[in-house]
Amino acid sequence: MTTPGFRPTHVVPQQGMPAWEAPDPARPTVPLDALLPVQLVERRGDWGHVLCANGWEAWVDGRFLVAVPQDPPAADGPDSPGADPRPLLARAEEALARYRAAVEDLAGAGLDGESFRRRTQGLRIGVVVEGESVWLYDPAQGRWVYGDGTRLSTYATDRAPGAAADRGHSPTQVVPSDRGRGGP
Repeated sequence: MTTPGFRPTHVVPQQGMPAWEAPDPARPTVPLDALLPVQLVERRGDWGHVLCANGWEAWVDGRFLVAVPQDPPAADGPDSPGADPRPLLARAEEALARYRAAVEDLAGAGLDGESFRRRTQGLRIGVVVEGESVWLYDPAQGRWVYGDGTRLSTYATDRAPGAAADRGHSPTQVVPSDRGRGGP
């Protein structure tokens, strides 16, 4: 479920990042996944208060969030490889179905924890739908794409600029940091 009014302003860096319940290093929570679109709603020094598409909120080291364009790329821009959204949507549905089946087997005692981890290892999916707009993570290309229902445009990528140029477009580059995992 997408929070009404959610519009990503940033993405989480490619290595993911720690998160906190409040701007206090003593109150850690679940870390944020790599390339997750978030909306920065408040800054307090180095701390950034972010909102995720599902309404979940957290505090992060705001210095390491990667800004994205204010508006999604225009669908009438240059085509991206795989500009038709249907194949990527089908792969997302397949990954979600595989995860759901593993969860059902785990809940029904058909799998133990280790078997569940093995069965879900390598699954990666990212989908944000807001009305006619969709943001999809393409793990094969290492990028988030934006779609308007007919075509996809690269929104953010974890590839180096040379690799992006080889694909014929210039996406937003996600730059890894050298920081530790502690608080801001």
